[in-house]
Amino acid sequence: MILLGAENLLISEVLRSRFETPSAVDQVLSDFDGVAYHIESSKEGPLTLSMDIRCWAGLVQQGVEETLQNIYGGWIRKGAEPGYNITLEFDYQAVPPAGADRDALIHSVSLLKRNALAAPFQKAFNEQAQLEVQYDPSGPPLTGTLIPIHYRPGESIYILASHDRVTVVFSTRFEEETDRVFGRVFLQEFVDARRQPSIQNAPQVLYSSREPPLEIRSAPGLERGEDTGYVTFVLFPRHFQHPDIQFSTISHIQLFRDYLHYHIKCSKAYMHSRMRYRVAEFLKVLNRAKPEYAEKQRKTASGRTFRQT
Repeated sequence: MILLGAENLLISEVLRSRFETPSAVDQVLSDFDGVAYHIESSKEGPLTLSMDIRCWAGLVQQGVEETLQNIYGGWIRKGAEPGYNITLEFDYQAVPPAGADRDALIHSVSLLKRNALAAPFQKAFNEQAQLEVQYDPSGPPLTGTLIPIHYRPGESIYILASHDRVTVVFSTRFEEETDRVFGRVFLQEFVDARRQPSIQNAPQVLYSSREPPLEIRSAPGLERGEDTGYVTFVLFPRHFQHPDIQFSTISHIQLFRDYLHYHIKCSKAYMHSRMRYRVAEFLKVLNRAKPEYAEKQRKTASGRTFRQT
């Protein structure tokens, strides 16, 4: 099993080649979760990268514009390209020369979607730190504001901060019956894996089918169908207090849904390949079972037939 990368490799390749040798480009790219990019430039420049993400309106409420401004600064164009939510503009003359600075810029731009989706997580982590300071052990638990991210049709991420943890809930849909079976097996493995001593420091994982967990039952528009499941991650301060650990946590948890469905499809493809292999083996057995010397029919001069063995 593999971990999917948070960066978009196609963006990295296009930017690296155009920064090295400026040339015209007009390319539309797609990413997970229906995110679309448009890279456009003439030979003289500038080069623009635009992104369209389904949940942009909700991300704006969680401070995504400030988050991206802190990361990309002057590279952000004031007016986004029509049909897109944000546009980065690069003048070929202003791009850092080949080396570590240019590589860092390209890597940062390839994480544009990841950095946009990081805004609500960072807001929840900051809120948890404030609630931890305000918490009175003799009083009731403190809970923050529920943050919904409707990043796919019929699927959402819910983030809730409290004084001692941050709870992240994924709602996911399985369109096919076989996907539901594989999904339940995978998700149960997530739950059981934490019992191993070597990974007890990992976030706690809970899974429920149809019924949403208590933390989000007040949220509007929750699905309760047979094809819907809810996966809960419980993040404690040790999972996000250090900046490097926080970066890794946000990157990995964003890709959980893609990771799950990717491996479901890989498992189905592997089973289909094994089934085809077994059918081919059975056909070989049947072919070997045929008589080596088939009976031959011969005719006499009068037209009668007889068999010769």
